[in-house]
Amino acid sequence: MLYLQRKPAPPLDGSVQALWYAGTPAPVPGRQRILPTSSTQIIVDLSRGYLLNCPESQPVRTAPAAQIVGARSTYEIIENSDLACIIGLVFKPGGFAALLGAPADLFANRFISLEDVWGAEAASLRNQLIELPGANARLACFEAFLNRKLAERPARCFLDPHPAVGFALDRFHRCPSAISVAEVARSAGWSERRLCQLFREQVGLTPKVWCRIQRFQRAVHQLYAGAQIPWSELALDCGYYDQSHFANEFRAFSGIDITTYSAAGRTMWANHVLERG
Repeated sequence: MLYLQRKPAPPLDGSVQALWYAGTPAPVPGRQRILPTSSTQIIVDLSRGYLLNCPESQPVRTAPAAQIVGARSTYEIIENSDLACIIGLVFKPGGFAALLGAPADLFANRFISLEDVWGAEAASLRNQLIELPGANARLACFEAFLNRKLAERPARCFLDPHPAVGFALDRFHRCPSAISVAEVARSAGWSERRLCQLFREQVGLTPKVWCRIQRFQRAVHQLYAGAQIPWSELALDCGYYDQSHFANEFRAFSGIDITTYSAAGRTMWANHVLERG
């Protein structure tokens, strides 16, 4: 499998964390469980003209080839065939509104066609990307398109999150389990209710849910790296009260238990878990 990722150049790097490209000429039949990261993304299929929606215990449905994937607080299931040839981007927390000009929480836990937001430009972009010969050329084209869209934003549109949201993100990133939303709101000079509203609009999730996912992600990456410590110690290291709290939170976000994740077949990414047939 070919996978490329790169950080965009300024000014796009103010709102976009990474651009990426994945290609698998002959995907093995099967599915993958994608764990929530709290990030909003754009993904564009370049192989067959659609992606697949695979809700558990329900029929598979086709989905738009180019879509906005809102910040998620739960897992999703995809077909391996979705990774045949695909390009995308990951927004920085709070970076979505700068490029799309819409509150991020309107897209949370949803898949929205990119054409619903950018109209015919979305289809034109996809056609351009398909016609290009390789991954690097496609990434360059994608980045150039995004820079043009960013340049079209009104001058009054700030590229950085609201100062209170930026302050909260920094505090939560440094200690997601050791500081309360109320304490951060007081430090920022805002009411807790107003801070939560701003945070949800710009990041897509409430501060409490966002912090829970950061804690969950810390545990996921340690498990993926093969951390050789008892789960009770891992739980405390990641900010959980105890092993039971850790186990309950892990299942709430992933839909599987810690043992199943640790025993699952490895993929290139910590947040992709191969589904057993």
